[in-house]
Amino acid sequence: MVAQRSLPLEEDSDQRVLMAGTWKDYETLLAMRGDRAGVRLYYLDGSIEIMSPGSDHASNKKKLARLLEHWAIETGVEIEGFGSWTLKRRQQKAGAEPDECYTLGDRGQKKVPDLALDVEWSRVLGLDKEEIYKRLGVRELWTLKSDGALVVRVLVDGEWVPSKKSKLLPMLDLAWLASFLEIPTQTKAVLALREALRTKKRSRK
Repeated sequence: MVAQRSLPLEEDSDQRVLMAGTWKDYETLLAMRGDRAGVRLYYLDGSIEIMSPGSDHASNKKKLARLLEHWAIETGVEIEGFGSWTLKRRQQKAGAEPDECYTLGDRGQKKVPDLALDVEWSRVLGLDKEEIYKRLGVRELWTLKSDGALVVRVLVDGEWVPSKKSKLLPMLDLAWLASFLEIPTQTKAVLALREALRTKKRSRK
Protein backbone atom coordinates (compact mmCIF):
# COMPACT_ATOMS: atom_id res chain seq x y z
CA MET A 1 0.00 0.00 0.00
CA VAL A 2 1.25 3.46 -0.88
CA ALA A 3 -0.18 6.50 0.90
CA GLN A 4 -1.04 9.24 -1.58
CA ARG A 5 -2.31 12.09 0.53
CA SER A 6 -3.93 12.90 3.82
CA LEU A 7 -6.80 15.33 3.75
CA PRO A 8 -6.93 17.30 7.03
CA LEU A 9 -9.88 19.66 7.03
CA GLU A 10 -11.48 22.22 9.32
CA GLU A 11 -12.20 21.31 12.93
CA ASP A 12 -14.96 18.70 13.32
CA SER A 13 -14.92 17.85 9.63
CA ASP A 14 -14.48 14.37 8.19
CA GLN A 15 -10.88 13.18 8.10
CA ARG A 16 -9.66 11.17 5.10
CA VAL A 17 -6.57 9.35 3.95
CA LEU A 18 -6.32 8.16 0.33
CA MET A 19 -3.81 5.55 -0.74
CA ALA A 20 -3.03 3.24 -3.61
CA GLY A 21 -3.68 -0.40 -2.78
CA THR A 22 -4.75 -3.76 -4.11
CA TRP A 23 -7.98 -5.57 -3.29
CA LYS A 24 -5.95 -7.73 -0.90
CA ASP A 25 -4.71 -4.56 0.85
CA TYR A 26 -8.32 -3.40 1.19
CA GLU A 27 -9.45 -6.68 2.73
CA THR A 28 -6.43 -6.64 5.06
CA LEU A 29 -7.43 -3.19 6.32
CA LEU A 30 -11.02 -4.36 6.84
CA ALA A 31 -9.74 -7.31 8.88
CA MET A 32 -7.43 -5.10 10.94
CA ARG A 33 -10.24 -2.65 11.64
CA GLY A 34 -12.59 -5.43 12.65
CA ASP A 35 -15.85 -4.39 14.31
CA ARG A 36 -14.46 -1.16 15.72
CA ALA A 37 -16.79 1.73 14.96
CA GLY A 38 -15.78 5.16 13.73
CA VAL A 39 -13.62 4.36 10.69
CA ARG A 40 -15.04 3.55 7.26
CA LEU A 41 -13.25 2.02 4.29
CA TYR A 42 -13.93 2.46 0.57
CA TYR A 43 -12.29 0.90 -2.48
CA LEU A 44 -12.38 1.83 -6.15
CA ASP A 45 -10.06 0.70 -8.96
CA GLY A 46 -6.88 0.33 -6.90
CA SER A 47 -7.48 3.26 -4.54
CA ILE A 48 -8.43 2.99 -0.88
CA GLU A 49 -10.09 5.68 1.22
CA ILE A 50 -10.02 5.59 5.00
CA MET A 51 -12.59 8.00 6.44
CA SER A 52 -13.36 9.03 9.99
CA PRO A 53 -16.59 11.05 10.11
CA GLY A 54 -16.79 14.22 12.21
CA SER A 55 -19.53 14.68 14.80
CA ASP A 56 -21.67 16.89 12.53
CA HIS A 57 -21.53 14.22 9.81
CA ALA A 58 -22.51 11.51 12.29
CA SER A 59 -25.30 13.55 13.86
CA ASN A 60 -26.90 14.54 10.57
CA LYS A 61 -26.80 11.07 9.05
CA LYS A 62 -28.45 9.73 12.21
CA LYS A 63 -31.10 12.46 12.09
CA LEU A 64 -31.98 11.57 8.49
CA ALA A 65 -32.05 7.86 9.35
CA ARG A 66 -34.29 8.40 12.38
CA LEU A 67 -36.70 10.53 10.35
CA LEU A 68 -36.92 7.93 7.59
CA GLU A 69 -37.36 5.08 10.06
CA HIS A 70 -40.04 6.90 12.02
CA TRP A 71 -41.89 7.77 8.81
CA ALA A 72 -41.82 4.05 7.92
CA ILE A 73 -43.18 3.07 11.34
CA GLU A 74 -46.00 5.61 11.21
CA THR A 75 -47.00 4.73 7.64
CA GLY A 76 -46.60 0.95 7.93
CA VAL A 77 -43.83 0.67 5.34
CA GLU A 78 -41.55 -2.36 5.82
CA ILE A 79 -37.87 -1.40 5.83
CA GLU A 80 -34.91 -3.16 7.39
CA GLY A 81 -31.92 -1.08 8.54
CA PHE A 82 -28.33 -2.33 8.48
CA GLY A 83 -26.31 0.72 9.53
CA SER A 84 -22.85 0.84 7.94
CA TRP A 85 -23.01 -2.55 6.17
CA THR A 86 -19.67 -3.49 4.54
CA LEU A 87 -20.42 -3.92 0.84
CA LYS A 88 -17.84 -5.26 -1.60
CA ARG A 89 -17.62 -6.80 -5.06
CA ARG A 90 -14.14 -7.88 -6.06
CA GLN A 91 -14.96 -8.30 -9.75
CA GLN A 92 -16.33 -4.77 -9.87
CA LYS A 93 -13.30 -3.41 -7.97
CA ALA A 94 -15.60 -1.57 -5.56
CA GLY A 95 -16.26 -1.55 -1.83
CA ALA A 96 -18.06 0.80 0.53
CA GLU A 97 -19.57 1.27 3.97
CA PRO A 98 -22.57 3.62 3.68
CA ASP A 99 -23.64 5.89 6.51
CA GLU A 100 -26.92 3.98 6.70
CA CYS A 101 -28.57 1.46 4.40
CA TYR A 102 -31.87 -0.38 4.09
CA THR A 103 -33.64 -3.20 2.34
CA LEU A 104 -37.34 -2.93 1.60
CA GLY A 105 -39.90 -5.63 2.09
CA ASP A 106 -38.68 -9.20 2.52
CA ARG A 107 -34.88 -9.17 2.61
CA GLY A 108 -34.69 -12.72 1.29
CA GLN A 109 -31.25 -13.41 -0.14
CA LYS A 110 -30.34 -9.78 -0.90
CA LYS A 111 -26.58 -9.26 -0.77
CA VAL A 112 -26.73 -5.48 -1.13
CA PRO A 113 -29.17 -2.94 0.31
CA ASP A 114 -31.87 -1.38 -1.82
CA LEU A 115 -31.18 2.09 -0.43
CA ALA A 116 -27.96 3.72 0.79
CA LEU A 117 -27.71 7.03 2.68
CA ASP A 118 -24.48 8.96 2.26
CA VAL A 119 -23.51 12.29 3.84
CA GLU A 120 -21.16 14.76 2.15
CA TRP A 121 -20.29 17.07 5.01
CA SER A 122 -16.85 18.20 3.87
CA ARG A 123 -15.39 20.15 0.96
CA VAL A 124 -13.14 17.24 -0.02
CA LEU A 125 -15.07 14.10 -0.94
CA GLY A 126 -12.44 11.42 -1.58
CA LEU A 127 -13.32 8.53 -3.90
CA ASP A 128 -16.27 8.69 -6.28
CA LYS A 129 -19.07 7.28 -4.09
CA GLU A 130 -21.65 7.40 -6.89
CA GLU A 131 -19.48 5.12 -9.02
CA ILE A 132 -18.83 2.76 -6.11
CA TYR A 133 -22.51 2.33 -5.20
CA LYS A 134 -23.44 1.93 -8.87
CA ARG A 135 -20.98 -0.95 -9.24
CA LEU A 136 -22.24 -2.51 -6.03
CA GLY A 137 -25.78 -2.59 -7.43
CA VAL A 138 -27.48 -0.37 -4.83
CA ARG A 139 -30.84 0.63 -6.34
CA GLU A 140 -31.12 4.08 -4.82
CA LEU A 141 -28.62 6.56 -3.32
CA TRP A 142 -29.64 9.48 -1.11
CA THR A 143 -26.89 12.03 -0.53
CA LEU A 144 -27.25 14.65 2.19
CA LYS A 145 -25.18 17.73 1.32
CA SER A 146 -23.63 20.13 3.82
CA ASP A 147 -26.12 22.84 2.78
CA GLY A 148 -29.00 20.59 3.84
CA ALA A 149 -30.02 19.55 0.32
CA LEU A 150 -31.08 15.93 -0.10
CA VAL A 151 -30.03 14.61 -3.53
CA VAL A 152 -31.70 11.40 -4.70
CA ARG A 153 -30.35 9.18 -7.46
CA VAL A 154 -32.18 6.16 -8.87
CA LEU A 155 -30.36 3.37 -10.72
CA VAL A 156 -31.92 2.98 -14.18
CA ASP A 157 -30.35 0.59 -16.73
CA GLY A 158 -27.08 0.66 -14.81
CA GLU A 159 -26.80 4.45 -14.58
CA TRP A 160 -27.73 6.98 -11.93
CA VAL A 161 -30.66 9.25 -12.75
CA PRO A 162 -31.34 12.27 -10.47
CA SER A 163 -34.90 12.25 -9.18
CA LYS A 164 -37.17 14.39 -7.03
CA LYS A 165 -39.00 11.26 -5.90
CA SER A 166 -37.93 7.93 -4.51
CA LYS A 167 -38.76 5.01 -6.78
CA LEU A 168 -38.51 2.66 -3.80
CA LEU A 169 -40.73 4.82 -1.57
CA PRO A 170 -43.06 6.65 -3.97
CA MET A 171 -45.45 7.64 -1.15
CA LEU A 172 -42.73 9.66 0.60
CA ASP A 173 -42.52 13.40 -0.08
CA LEU A 174 -38.74 13.86 0.03
CA ALA A 175 -38.82 17.67 0.22
CA TRP A 176 -41.22 17.37 3.15
CA LEU A 177 -38.97 14.82 4.89
CA ALA A 178 -35.86 16.97 4.34
CA SER A 179 -37.60 19.99 5.88
CA PHE A 180 -37.40 18.32 9.31
CA LEU A 181 -33.60 18.24 9.05
CA GLU A 182 -33.63 21.98 9.79
CA ILE A 183 -34.95 21.35 13.31
CA PRO A 184 -31.97 21.62 15.72
CA THR A 185 -32.08 18.27 17.55
CA GLN A 186 -32.84 14.71 16.46
CA THR A 187 -35.54 14.20 19.09
CA LYS A 188 -37.37 17.44 18.26
CA ALA A 189 -37.16 16.65 14.54
CA VAL A 190 -38.63 13.17 15.01
CA LEU A 191 -41.39 14.45 17.32
CA ALA A 192 -42.29 17.16 14.79
CA LEU A 193 -42.45 14.59 11.99
CA ARG A 194 -44.60 12.28 14.10
CA GLU A 195 -47.03 15.08 14.96
CA ALA A 196 -47.25 16.15 11.31
CA LEU A 197 -48.05 12.58 10.23
CA ARG A 198 -50.65 12.08 12.95
CA THR A 199 -52.26 15.43 12.14
CA LYS A 200 -52.58 14.29 8.52
CA LYS A 201 -54.23 11.06 9.65
CA ARG A 202 -56.70 12.92 11.87
CA SER A 203 -57.60 15.30 9.05
CA ARG A 204 -58.57 12.36 6.81
CA LYS A 205 -61.08 10.98 9.27
